[in-house]
Amino acid sequence: MSMNVSIPVDSIRRASGVGISRPDGEGSVQVHQDASMKIDGAKVFAVYGKGGIGKSTTSSNLSAAFSKLGKRVLQIGCDPKHDSTFTLTKKLMPTVIDVLASVDFHSEELTPDDYIYEGYNGVMCIEAGGPPAGTGCGGYVVGQTVKLLKEHHLLEDTDVVIFDVLGDVVCGGFAAPLQHADRALVVAANDFDSIFAMNRIISAIKAKAKNYDVRIGGVIANRSKDTDQIERFNKVTGMEMVAHFPDLDVIRRSRLKKSTLFEMESSPELEAVQQEYLRLAAALWAGSDPVQATSLEDREIFDLLGFD
Repeated sequence: MSMNVSIPVDSIRRASGVGISRPDGEGSVQVHQDASMKIDGAKVFAVYGKGGIGKSTTSSNLSAAFSKLGKRVLQIGCDPKHDSTFTLTKKLMPTVIDVLASVDFHSEELTPDDYIYEGYNGVMCIEAGGPPAGTGCGGYVVGQTVKLLKEHHLLEDTDVVIFDVLGDVVCGGFAAPLQHADRALVVAANDFDSIFAMNRIISAIKAKAKNYDVRIGGVIANRSKDTDQIERFNKVTGMEMVAHFPDLDVIRRSRLKKSTLFEMESSPELEAVQQEYLRLAAALWAGSDPVQATSLEDREIFDLLGFD
């Protein structure tokens, strides 16, 4: 579905958080969660990382792994290109913001079938989408998605919610899923750019943790044979690696085949990756103490990484 979306200005102003007395950091003016929109009951995870690092592939396979453990899972894609749940549903779904625009933002006219789809192994999938470039706030879109879920009582039968969030954290709007999450996970490769992005994301998580329940869950090393640069960063900052997925061709091919890794033809290397996802899902469900990580200054990362 493609259309010109016009988000009501007054709604954006209400979502902007201007004048709220609990800022998320020094001089911060960000989107703030309506207390009535808190997600109760389910364990909520927000997946962040540098653009193109494999967050959607990671999120979808993690959702599939949770479902294999018998959990009722909801995955929410928070990206305008709305392809987070592509391998789960086998198609590009319309976004919440598009569906809302089709009824002139009268949410009472919508039913769950208008914006939520069942994917692989019963995983429920939503694409929140995002506002057209330069016209609105990503936090508004996340807020409207959670509002719809609450209005239609869809969170009451959910064990796990996974927010798959686009790119680096560039504004308070795209940090909005952190207001709902219990743990924030960072996907990073063993390279400078994704570790630099991870450092900024750690700062964002800690800023949100001042006023919300979210805490750092750790880093998922992705598309990497080695992890020495990630481990070097972790040693200095206190970050912890919770899973490692190598750069295997079967992972790339799964995306092309619109499939999760649990649907691909079996092989020893694939089975190892599947077991790592199942282990990660079980560990996240069991829970653990939050990671106590401290971000570095930009210059410190330049000095730290890439040198023997």
